[in-house]
Amino acid sequence: QVQLVESGGGLVQPGGSLRLSCAASGSIFSINTMGWYRQAPGKERELVATFTRGGSTNYADAVKGRFTISRNNAENTVSLQMNSLKPEDTAVYYCNAYSSFPYGNYWGQGTQVTVSS
Repeated sequence: QVQLVESGGGLVQPGGSLRLSCAASGSIFSINTMGWYRQAPGKERELVATFTRGGSTNYADAVKGRFTISRNNAENTVSLQMNSLKPEDTAVYYCNAYSSFPYGNYWGQGTQVTVSS
């Protein structure tokens, strides 16, 4: 089992920045990919960015050039730096950890990000 604890959400004006952090504990040795997803009201949960154990990153088109994901394997953390925030970035952001063997797909409790003037 893997436990994920997120921090860093809040209210920010359009054009502002926020940094989300996620700390993993438990069976961390099995984690392959860590990442961030988000879910806006009335919409499905969607990928924001992922970071593999090997160092590859993947971003949703909507956030490319504005968001940066980073991962610290020694500290078992993953962070998301969000710049040039837009109202459409408003959502609950979830940290995710994926393990292929043994299989596991873990979620944090979610942190609210609201972009509004």
